[in-house]
Amino acid sequence: MTPAPTPILPFTGERFTPECVREIWYEHMHRYAWAAGFAHGKRVLDAACGEGYGSALLARAGAQVLGLDIDPASVEHARSRYADVAGLRFERADVTALDHLESAGFDLVVSFETLEHVHAQEHMLAGFRRLLKPNGLLLVSSPDRRNYSELRGYHNEFHVRELYREELETLLHAQFPALQLYAQKLVFASLLWDPDRAPAGAGAATLAADGSLRPWPDYAPLYYLVACAADARLLPPAGALHCFGDAGESVYEHYNDEIRRHIAAGHRLIAQEREIADLRARLEQLQAQLAARP
Repeated sequence: MTPAPTPILPFTGERFTPECVREIWYEHMHRYAWAAGFAHGKRVLDAACGEGYGSALLARAGAQVLGLDIDPASVEHARSRYADVAGLRFERADVTALDHLESAGFDLVVSFETLEHVHAQEHMLAGFRRLLKPNGLLLVSSPDRRNYSELRGYHNEFHVRELYREELETLLHAQFPALQLYAQKLVFASLLWDPDRAPAGAGAATLAADGSLRPWPDYAPLYYLVACAADARLLPPAGALHCFGDAGESVYEHYNDEIRRHIAAGHRLIAQEREIADLRARLEQLQAQLAARP
């Protein structure tokens, strides 16, 4: 008998689930797709793994992954949904209190969109540093307080300590001498690529408001992803550009569906306006006939 599928974890706004769509899906999945490039053959800690989708992606990329989350329901869900993924296990734990884990036990620590959810950020990062091997790498992300919240007038009730870029870099530098920072934002872009082989390099151009071209992605980032290490030689190369997409082109599908809805609504509106005009004309005709009666 085929086992019943694991129920979907309800989305509360605190933890992403892979059933989410559009921007939030792209933002979260891209981070783990990027991290997967560092994970093959490594022992990985996914700190605050939530639903478990990212831990599973890393394990499928060839890593031995331990996913930790403080929420018992999320951990049980992850254990059930991803039970068939080799090299993957989940435990309940507070990522600001990881003294039970062995020092220098991980090659890679991943913690995406966790910092802003905790007050004890310094303690959490010190714990990550202890858990990493001397040549290990920490990949961490956090929303930019200015662009994510202040300029948009947005408040996320689950964020207790958002950071500006400078604050984020200062916080990370206290534990990791070497940093490589990346900006992240979902944008509409046209890609040029060789259809017959993997890219050997990447270039970018952004059309500025004054009509000039800038030879790099020039947008106000909503998030920062940072690679952290004890030695700069362990960091990925500076100036790197990483693109992510889904073969189903879900954002385009939603966009095209909305366009079709708007066009259909426009046609209906035109038809209704014509019908109203016809009814008004008939009403005026009837009124004129009634007025002409003796």
